[in-house]
Amino acid sequence: MIRFVDVLLAEFDRESALTRRLLVRVPTDRLVWRPHDRSRTLGHLVTHLADLPAWGAALVERAEYDLDERALIDRSESSIEAVLSLFDANIGLARRAVSARTDAELLAPLTLRRGGKEIFTVPRLIALRTMLLQHATHHRGQLSVYLRLLDVPLPPMYGPTADEPF
Repeated sequence: MIRFVDVLLAEFDRESALTRRLLVRVPTDRLVWRPHDRSRTLGHLVTHLADLPAWGAALVERAEYDLDERALIDRSESSIEAVLSLFDANIGLARRAVSARTDAELLAPLTLRRGGKEIFTVPRLIALRTMLLQHATHHRGQLSVYLRLLDVPLPPMYGPTADEPF
């Protein structure tokens, strides 16, 4: 019988590999660049993408998660090598935390709050898909636009790009 964790980790591994495929293309000399005054710098964006997998561990270890109680990370790694190292470490952390969970634990409710105000309560499985996978996919889309604006060739992800065949 297939367990929820097996399906979740298969998706996590695939999506993480796609994220890494983009991260390796980021030019270190452009980390302070931003496409607009209200946008994050490229360095902040890739550091956030590298940090996101660590949320997986936090989401399976508690019944409630308050975004305002997490350590605010407002940093930008100084090189793509540092970003990739952080990303790889956080992938390992998330995989270990998630793989140890049973179906019952993944179906247990998790409440996401900000400043004590409830945002949603859903099964942990849904919280992981929302806050980990879909959130990363959103920022990966932003990263692909940043890279296009910097004229960095985009790798194939879900199919060919204008730069490379699938």
